[in-house]
Amino acid sequence: MTFSLKRTMAIFQKDYKDVSKNMYVSFTVVIPIFMAFLYGWQGNMTIDMHYVVFNMTLSLVGAYVQCSLIAEEKEKNTLRGLMLSPASTLEILAGKSLLTFITTMIIIVLSAYIVDYQPESMGLVAVGMILSAIFYIGLGTLLGLVTKSVMEASVVIMPFFFIFTFGSFAAGLAEKFPILKVAEYMPNSQLVELAKAVEAGGGFGDVWTYLAVISAWIAASFLLAYATFKKRMMD
Repeated sequence: MTFSLKRTMAIFQKDYKDVSKNMYVSFTVVIPIFMAFLYGWQGNMTIDMHYVVFNMTLSLVGAYVQCSLIAEEKEKNTLRGLMLSPASTLEILAGKSLLTFITTMIIIVLSAYIVDYQPESMGLVAVGMILSAIFYIGLGTLLGLVTKSVMEASVVIMPFFFIFTFGSFAAGLAEKFPILKVAEYMPNSQLVELAKAVEAGGGFGDVWTYLAVISAWIAASFLLAYATFKKRMMD
């Protein structure tokens, strides 16, 4: 079956209407902007402070909104209808990810403007942000598929929110607690390290390993999400 942009956009439009009616999800989208204003007023922000805001945006908007969209479909028993429709798995996942991706990018751009974040290489940072957003959308899709309601999704996402928003600080304690060294390889930590390398004047040759690790997280999240989706279709 060929990929149909028309079917993908139809799913996108449906999700847009659903989100616009869900005040709880809409309020969640505003939280990173509020935090950006709060941090921005302090002035002289470090890279770590900037990326608390950005990683919060990625986890709250990218992962949570996506998780809620999928969970709401399951709660209303409309996801089964999508699975049985002519739309392919790729079209469904793409359609349901598009709104989250666009929203995440808009909030990141607004937050960067509010905190006056101007990286040395906008292109490299943008690639890192885009790849990170794709990972969080994959994570949100996976969590949405294994939860049964929006309320349950709100609970399940919380540990991931804290880990992927503040987990990069744990890497600083790796010398004292070696087990925390694993935190260095989390996607949020890799994004922060990429930003620091760019700030130090590094080019693609200095940051490609960070992009590769984030890409590996993307592959893992979407492979698990795809397998879970196919299992739900069989069920």
